[in-house]
Amino acid sequence: MFSKTADPTAAPPRPSMGGGSNTRSILAADLKITGDIRSTGSVEVLGEVDGTLTAQSVLIGSDGRMIGDISAEEVEIKGHHEGRVASQGFTLRASAEVKADIGYSKLVIESGAQIEGRFYRNKV
Repeated sequence: MFSKTADPTAAPPRPSMGGGSNTRSILAADLKITGDIRSTGSVEVLGEVDGTLTAQSVLIGSDGRMIGDISAEEVEIKGHHEGRVASQGFTLRASAEVKADIGYSKLVIESGAQIEGRFYRNKV
């Protein structure tokens, strides 16, 4: 019959900042970032980044642009990237335009992708 209701003046609960690898950050198409970005989860670049990007996984969308270094377990590029990449799994989609030196353990390049640079396989 009786129940306790939440205090309407209390602050809402805050989301956990645990930093697990299940977090996902999306950098929107209208966003331009200059500087370093670090995440323990995945980062999706739809806008422009000029700097370094370190994350569990990185996706550069079709209209995304990145100038700088990427370090991630998995990297997928559909847009434009100039710089260096250190990854375990590296995927270039057909729409990709890349000028980079790329370290990888697993490599996928779709027909139509444009690449200028060097590839080197990570030592096991």
